[in-house]
Amino acid sequence: MNKLTPGTALTLKIARKADFGYFLTDGTEEVMLHKSEASKVHDENEAVEVFLYQDHEGRLAATETKPKVRLDTLAWLDVAGQNKKYGVFLNMGIKKDVLLSKDDLPHDWELWPAVGDKIYSGLKLDKKGRLFADLATEEEMVEQAEAAGPEQHNQVLEGYVYKQNESGVLLFTDNQFIGFIHRDEMTRKLRLGEKVSARVSFVREDGRINMSMKPRKEEAYSEDAEAILHYLRKNKGQMALTDKSAPSEIEETFQISKAAFKRAMGKLLKENKIVQEDGKTFLKI
Repeated sequence: MNKLTPGTALTLKIARKADFGYFLTDGTEEVMLHKSEASKVHDENEAVEVFLYQDHEGRLAATETKPKVRLDTLAWLDVAGQNKKYGVFLNMGIKKDVLLSKDDLPHDWELWPAVGDKIYSGLKLDKKGRLFADLATEEEMVEQAEAAGPEQHNQVLEGYVYKQNESGVLLFTDNQFIGFIHRDEMTRKLRLGEKVSARVSFVREDGRINMSMKPRKEEAYSEDAEAILHYLRKNKGQMALTDKSAPSEIEETFQISKAAFKRAMGKLLKENKIVQEDGKTFLKI
């Protein structure tokens, strides 16, 4: 690997000036520092600390702007754009964004990061020496993670999706816990890099946490019961549904399972708010 490598930060000497910038050298190779990338006016032979990257023409270039990430570091980078042909672009803190290749992204475009999402990433060079974003490995996530304690149970935490698999997604929370949301505990599909709010449903012995986007059963009963009451009030205090109704009819009306409907109906019956007669449910209050 040559010393003048994209993705690295180093100190170079100004070999000579030009109208449009400065030619920097390490004694063997030269690289251009454009005036728009310089922090101030420089003199010949002055030592300048720069970051090397590839410009929009693919040429090696230098900037005095400090990047958020280098070849030997990792950082949370904001998603700046998306191109279905190539992948997504991440803001690494300089004028030029870095590409996270579609080869490192899910096959389903709906699961790709959107503008504003965050990706924990490093940088890498491909076989042609081109600079790309490099997703952090599971080992690198574990290295910076903290162990959760039992006091986190039932707490609602926020975090970013950093890994997807057939079973669900892995989150890195704001307080540096690693959380897992099983697909059965999701209320919708989650993108890579998306910020998610979820409840801690279980704290494992290794300090990782299982999480759920669904409300606790007690809260779900209450929400479903309120939905049934609202429906009854809007329909003159009655509906042609009972806890004996077909699951398809219940789901079509309330978008919940028959089991959830029966739990909510049981709550309302126990509270003496409804009565069921002749295949119908009537509001009592």
